[in-house]
Amino acid sequence: MSLTDPVADALINLKNHELASKKECTFKPASKLIGEVLKILIKKGFIEKYELIDDGRDGMFRVELNGKINECRAIKPRYAVKKSEYEKYEKRFLPSKDIGIMIVSTPQGVMTHTEAKKKEIGGRLIAFVY
Repeated sequence: MSLTDPVADALINLKNHELASKKECTFKPASKLIGEVLKILIKKGFIEKYELIDDGRDGMFRVELNGKINECRAIKPRYAVKKSEYEKYEKRFLPSKDIGIMIVSTPQGVMTHTEAKKKEIGGRLIAFVY
């Protein structure tokens, strides 16, 4: 069975485990993009830590949760965003100003929308978390 969007599946899995008050979550397949998203979630304090488990096939992630995720979803379609358009998408996906983050894939790597605004670069929206 093939997944159509592994990033969306991983984020929904995180959210469902948070809603069920679980302390740990595992999902597969593992990819570099999901790993970069998890690094950002650790840096912003939404999760405790994650571990890549190599099972000889697709790999899987084990994530330790801390109960701070209210909503997290992948943004479909992955909108192209110019450096001056972030505010428009903040209003669409985030509940209020300065609450939550949008994760953006840019030519300089995966980062939050606030970092991309500071560096004045555009990219493609991947997900939002608050």
